[in-house]
Amino acid sequence: MDIKQYISSGILELYVYGALSEKENAEVYKALKEHPEIEEEVKEIEKSLMQLSAATAPYNPESVFNRIKEKLSFTDKETDVIPMTSKRTNWPAFIGWAASVALLIGLFIQFNKNKELRQQVVESQIEQTLLEGKINVAEEDLSKAKTLLSVLRDKDILQIPLQAQKVDPSAYAAVYWDKEKQTAYIDVAGLPTPPPGKVYQVWSLKLDPLTPTSLGILDKFTEDETKIFSLTNTNESEAFGITLEPEGGSESPTLEQLYTLGVVES
Repeated sequence: MDIKQYISSGILELYVYGALSEKENAEVYKALKEHPEIEEEVKEIEKSLMQLSAATAPYNPESVFNRIKEKLSFTDKETDVIPMTSKRTNWPAFIGWAASVALLIGLFIQFNKNKELRQQVVESQIEQTLLEGKINVAEEDLSKAKTLLSVLRDKDILQIPLQAQKVDPSAYAAVYWDKEKQTAYIDVAGLPTPPPGKVYQVWSLKLDPLTPTSLGILDKFTEDETKIFSLTNTNESEAFGITLEPEGGSESPTLEQLYTLGVVES
């Protein structure tokens, strides 16, 4: 995120004025929690808004606070000894000052409550957004599961089991190849999680002479719970193999890291 550009975009002012949508409010709230510069800018905008309100509104907590503070602050002249003509307590004045202080405290309590309430509203909006996101993800997973199930049940789909190789005798995988749609579904549930900095790469192979063609890397191995990946395959494949390669993949397979291999039955 470009912090300066984000601040200058004007979205923070709209956030403070309450003119954003629920989704936009949630996004700004997340940004100010992650970036102290944005949070500080929001505070400055709120401060400026309060100053503007103090200059235009006939009554507000800030002006009340300043007036009471001025009256409660004794100057050098006020500290001079003034002869008292009566020892009787000035109860009306005392009650007036007490009421002013109580009003000031009440205003600040109300201000803090409003601030907490706004924060609760934003947090509630974030939770709602996350919930909607989870629902969308669940719907996408369900659609993907239905698609995969239809592929597995299609009698015209070629099923090629990939057997374990020397690097990991317990590994296994499978390819479901839809030649008509030129799509290969790679099931790698039987492969271990790749170490940091490594990815699995799927290869289409011609056997005579041996000619490998990369179908792609499985860089979302950890995130994908189904462990079934869809890759385009326009080749006349005679076999499939999966190797472990550096991030980004390789131009040719690293045979020492060949995990599984399977031949297409003619």
